[in-house]
Amino acid sequence: MFAEIRKRDGRVVPFDAEKITDAIVKAAKAVGGDNRKIAESLTKQVIEELRKSHTNGLIPAVEEVQDIVEKVLIENGHARTAKAYILYRDRRNRIREGKSDLMDTVKEILIETSKENANVSNSPSAKMLQIASAASKSYYLTNLLPEEFARAHTSGALHIHDLDYYGKTLNCLQIDLYKLLAKGFNTGYGHIRPPKRIASALAQAAIILQSNQNDMFGGQSFPHFDRSLSQIIATMPVEPGEEEIFQAMEGLVYNLNTMHSRAGAQVPFSSLNIGTDTTKMGRAVIFALLQAFEKGLGHGESPIFPNLVFRVKKGVNFYPGDPNYDLFIYALKVAGKRLNPTFSFMDSSFNAPYGDEVAYMGCRTRVIANRHGAAQSAGRGNIATVSLNLPRLALQTRDVNLFFIELDRLLRLAARQLLHRFEILGNLRAKDLPFLMGQKLYLGSEKLTAQDRIKDVIKHGTLSVGFIGLAEALVALVGKHHGEDSGAQELGLKIVSHMYKRMQQFADEFDLNFTLLATPAEGLSGRFVKLDRDLFGNVPNVTDKDYYTNSMHIPVNYSISFAEKLKLEGMYHKYCDAGHISYVELESPPGDNYEAVEEIVRQMSLSDIGYGGINYPIDECRGCGYSGIINTSCPICSGSDIRRIRRITGYLSTEERFNSAKHAELRDRKAHL
Repeated sequence: MFAEIRKRDGRVVPFDAEKITDAIVKAAKAVGGDNRKIAESLTKQVIEELRKSHTNGLIPAVEEVQDIVEKVLIENGHARTAKAYILYRDRRNRIREGKSDLMDTVKEILIETSKENANVSNSPSAKMLQIASAASKSYYLTNLLPEEFARAHTSGALHIHDLDYYGKTLNCLQIDLYKLLAKGFNTGYGHIRPPKRIASALAQAAIILQSNQNDMFGGQSFPHFDRSLSQIIATMPVEPGEEEIFQAMEGLVYNLNTMHSRAGAQVPFSSLNIGTDTTKMGRAVIFALLQAFEKGLGHGESPIFPNLVFRVKKGVNFYPGDPNYDLFIYALKVAGKRLNPTFSFMDSSFNAPYGDEVAYMGCRTRVIANRHGAAQSAGRGNIATVSLNLPRLALQTRDVNLFFIELDRLLRLAARQLLHRFEILGNLRAKDLPFLMGQKLYLGSEKLTAQDRIKDVIKHGTLSVGFIGLAEALVALVGKHHGEDSGAQELGLKIVSHMYKRMQQFADEFDLNFTLLATPAEGLSGRFVKLDRDLFGNVPNVTDKDYYTNSMHIPVNYSISFAEKLKLEGMYHKYCDAGHISYVELESPPGDNYEAVEEIVRQMSLSDIGYGGINYPIDECRGCGYSGIINTSCPICSGSDIRRIRRITGYLSTEERFNSAKHAELRDRKAHL
């Protein structure tokens, strides 16, 4: 009856009834049927229905035909086939929409790279990587992920982190530096022998971070940088002097701020954990690294990388008379000038059982307990993370009891999504991650051959469920956030401890290291609130900002003393065993007033904080090198090329690379009294 049909893009093509029959057969097969004759009979009914509605001679559209197919299937008692057809049709629509969205994204990237990751440059290599990343996300959403996971992500109920790497690699790793330096390693073009001088050791350390960054999508860290180097120095023919160690350390800092990974898109996301080695060489390493940071880069600029994590431990460096107390004081001074180091607390209630073994990534990630081996940081990392939109749940339910019911449903969905990703990643072979697995960095990878699958090795890593916007969720549920009201704080602790207990139950159920993460919300906080505003409108103190508050933090625009803020947030750290961080915001750099920094750090220790940082603005004139608070132009040379460094999600970055949500958060930040 019809010679032509109009496609979605407006093209007119020959009408082919066989395509209708084929689509019905595919839907029937999906539910156990396979009768082509029935499909052909149904096709005739579809064409007859189409003829009745097109007596005017107009060319029918594809969507019209599909609507009639659904109607005919249902009217003929083929409800299950109709459902399969509808799902297939919806999936095809998502694929088409994905392609369209991908093309729009590519156009935007070609103008400027996305700022969701604040440390990705705007170089040609970065643009190529982001285009590949966008295509990869589109593929996974439309072709690999089960419908329920894809829909939960696209709708904003949850967020699958680093979706572009879903089936390619793992998140992050704490690297055993001594092991690699002592044995040597191979980056693919030949063996690098163990170093005989400290300069060679630190050059190799930079290469290790760069090489492993190319195999993973998250950060790289040395969990015992001071201890590892003191051990490798002990194997050298001549012990290096103080100046030699400093020169080598300065070279490491220079390298980690200039050498690129990920096809040239960014410098490695690197973290160095230091502070507790009390040997002569361990102390020398800590001092030299802090000295290199205090001095800064070539023109005195503040280093962005590596992120320094200074371990605080009583009896080691926390009190006068402790062997490394002088280094603790020096770390406070450097933190007052360079934003680094941040501080981790080995005596907190949840870190103390592990001595000084706990190490943190700059972003906040923590990996320690292990169902399948020793509780250690080295050789382990996070596999993948998915984060929940808590304000969405609160706005949907508006009732505490119903909130917990829906929270359990979403937690189970998140756990199942992580299991799906774990199974896919477990099927990778060692050769797919040539440095990570080939050079035996991952715990248990020593036994792998190139063709072996990695599932039995990555079980040592963690699968993390994170969360965003506890403050906004509490406002939606009880009218106030946890900084304003003790009842809200009690409910907040109940919510987070409930999620923590569920992670423990999932760990028992699936025999994997499920953990709870206080999510760092770089691009995620802005994404969630935009979607929720479209659904619920402008809800005061919930969706009326361009971002949701990070994890369990007190809102950045709320006036509160730093002691009270740390006291309230510190109660959550023990539940967020996958990682956590709390900040204190200052109006300006403390400079030489290290006592102010010390007061904050000691309050962190009293508040059972696991990991904490001090925030303040660092403005640097690229023209003359002046550093201070610069409003519009440099007070020395009147230059307007200003480098504005801020901390974002644990790492440092320049303000020009922040996305709109983080710019909004920066504007709202209030100094803590």
